[in-house]
Amino acid sequence: MEFSGKELIKGEPDASSFPSGGLRATFEARGYTAWDPTSYAFVKGKTLCIPTAFCSYGGEALDKKTPLLRSMKALNKQALRILRLFGNKDVKYVSTSVGPEQEYFLITKEMYDQRRDLRFTGRTLFGAKPPKGQEMDDHYFGVIKPRVEAYMEDLNKELWKLGILAKTEHNEVAPAQHELAPVYTTTNIATDHNQLTMEIMQKVAAKHGLACLLHEKPFAGVNGSGKHNNWSISTDSGVNLLSPGDTPYENAQFLLFLCAVIKAVDDYQDLLRLSVATAGNDHRLGANEAPPAVVSIFLGDELNAVLEAIEKDIPYAGTQKTQMKLGVDVLPKFNRDTTDRNRTSPFAFTGNKFEFRMLGSSNSIACANIMLNSAVAESLRIYADRLEKAEDFETALHAMIRKTIQDHKNIIFNGNGYDESWIQEATQKRGLLNYRTTADCMPHLLDKKNVEMLTSHKVFSEAELRSRCEIMLENYCKTIIIEANTMTEMVQTEIAPAVSAYSLELSKTAAAKKALDAKIACSYEKDLVSRLSGLTDEMAVKREELIQALSEVQQAENVIQESAMIRDEVLAKMEELRAVCDQAEILTAKAYWPFPTYGDILFSVR
Repeated sequence: MEFSGKELIKGEPDASSFPSGGLRATFEARGYTAWDPTSYAFVKGKTLCIPTAFCSYGGEALDKKTPLLRSMKALNKQALRILRLFGNKDVKYVSTSVGPEQEYFLITKEMYDQRRDLRFTGRTLFGAKPPKGQEMDDHYFGVIKPRVEAYMEDLNKELWKLGILAKTEHNEVAPAQHELAPVYTTTNIATDHNQLTMEIMQKVAAKHGLACLLHEKPFAGVNGSGKHNNWSISTDSGVNLLSPGDTPYENAQFLLFLCAVIKAVDDYQDLLRLSVATAGNDHRLGANEAPPAVVSIFLGDELNAVLEAIEKDIPYAGTQKTQMKLGVDVLPKFNRDTTDRNRTSPFAFTGNKFEFRMLGSSNSIACANIMLNSAVAESLRIYADRLEKAEDFETALHAMIRKTIQDHKNIIFNGNGYDESWIQEATQKRGLLNYRTTADCMPHLLDKKNVEMLTSHKVFSEAELRSRCEIMLENYCKTIIIEANTMTEMVQTEIAPAVSAYSLELSKTAAAKKALDAKIACSYEKDLVSRLSGLTDEMAVKREELIQALSEVQQAENVIQESAMIRDEVLAKMEELRAVCDQAEILTAKAYWPFPTYGDILFSVR
């Protein structure tokens, strides 16, 4: 058998089954892969894996790697223009770095296999609230269970073999929930690494008799799983352009890059929101466990005071470092940070980087970073165009920073993002966007301003944008339709028969008691049979209503209409059916319930 290295440079896979969103006819099969030399090749098992870009026969990008590389190129180009204006001639390139924190659940494989909903959809479609969940907050700082510790140790070894360096691993808030955080690296490599991490996490889990759940909301009423995207900008000389230094008020270069990010997030809130939009993440965003669907920026007290001083053109007094006084002599003394962290903010500044907290645990980080890189590149382009023409650089720079603060201060919010009053303030007073679902936000990818910005930086063509909008909405629709069909099957073949069987047993018990002594009231059995019978009848009604809603969806004229019908009708019917079944679970004897409950699953790993 002969092998040529040329085959690694260019491949010709069949692209006919790959989602194209109308970029090509279904009978057109040819596609091309091209080696991405910026990301390391690696050996997985006994297979040499080459990170590649994937394009159609016509040259359109079919993957997420290509537009990600384009966005990094766009930001580099505009950032270099800014640095040259500050007199920096030595920097050759500017790149973004990312450290994605990966949250996940670990449950026993046995429990997983018994749940049809988990196997088909990645989340539980039914499940009553257990007596104990996360109320005691005892899991987050609790001891890592031996079985989980063994899994983490094995996972580290497998990841390190691939050059993926896990930095920290710990319990998360919910029972059975955990987190892995890697070492920061260049965005393109970090994206490849995160895709591999998710794959390896699931493979290692199987070796340990476990199942790794990456769905954003596998259990209702329990904290969901996100993926915090810690993002920064650095030069090839190792300078972090988002590091404020000891005197941020005097650091004009930092302030300009900071303003570029603020402007980008405000101007393109919709792009950031839709970059994390999936059917799974819709269950998470907006709950009291994750950022709201409204995009805002947290800067902290110190930077907020700096920007306020610039806006109002008043002297900045500065922030004194405070030494922590713990009252114990043997403990080390250390300075407290000038700003606390805000875990409720969708986009929070954390010292020398921004933490984009809206990503879902199963998301590719590519989409979010494509939009973030592109939006910041656009801000820098506008700044560079103005400053390159300025007669007095210093004066123009100060005026531009000040105007950015004045124009975009509405996007800055340092309070509690979980508070309902913030949502009202954000939408009614500040005019910020609130796209609660994928169906709400995804069509805005094709808004004129978004198309013009993304195409001007050559991150996407208009055809590529239209295809992606189509693909993402199709995925949203297909995901929920699969969930709805799974629900109807589980009700018909598992839940309703189980409840009926238990009702029959109760009836037989009551009849036996009456036969023994006619004076026995059997009120417990009678009442329970009556309630369960009512619930099974209601199940049948709600199931048919869901089936009817699914049938009506088929009449939609396009994917945008279909997604709206699913959002408004199908999801509502699914919730109604679930509520009835969850009520029946509470009343049905455990021996009759057809699959493991939340209490069983969440505390199954010891």
